[in-house]
Amino acid sequence: MTSGPTPPAAAEPRPSAAGTTWVVAGLGNPGPWFRRTRHNAGFLVVDRLAERHGARFRLRGLGTRVAEIEVEGRRVVLAKPQWFINLSGRPVAGLLRRHGVPAERLLVVQDDLDFPFGAGRLKRGGGPGGHNGARSVTKALGTRDYVRLRFGVGRPPKGQTVGNFVLQEFSADEQAGLPVLLDRCAEAAETLVVRGLNRAQDALHAPAV
Repeated sequence: MTSGPTPPAAAEPRPSAAGTTWVVAGLGNPGPWFRRTRHNAGFLVVDRLAERHGARFRLRGLGTRVAEIEVEGRRVVLAKPQWFINLSGRPVAGLLRRHGVPAERLLVVQDDLDFPFGAGRLKRGGGPGGHNGARSVTKALGTRDYVRLRFGVGRPPKGQTVGNFVLQEFSADEQAGLPVLLDRCAEAAETLVVRGLNRAQDALHAPAV
């Protein structure tokens, strides 16, 4: 049997032009009890992005805290849904509709058990990997064609459940390393918006020096 010509590989979307809007949504649980927990790594990254640009969050429709920044002429809407993490999809989808932003210009930031603490992965598409927040977003959008930044938190020690582990605060050693890691993730998000996914992946996945 002979095969036809090989179809060309799908092109990576071009970096967004000045004036283009992105949404960066961190996933987490609302309230002070969860603020520094592993499950709120997405909130922490988005908080760091806001801090870098002097932006403040305000409560908007569908119970979402929103701040807006500009990165080299690109408008970026930062979001922290104030629903519990496994219900994140509806407020994220509503925010995209409100601002007229397609799913391909959405970055979702989440914690991830499959990577050790300090490791980050940036990818478009793919399955939720057991993360209920990512599953909720994909279901609400009806597509996987958005970018996810997965912030590694590692696996729970033997004898501890996943639920207890992710709802605990980072250890003292981990908290000492958080500022550098959060900055690195924030920089990757900024690079994604301005220079595209490939450049952002290079920046995030490069070995630490």
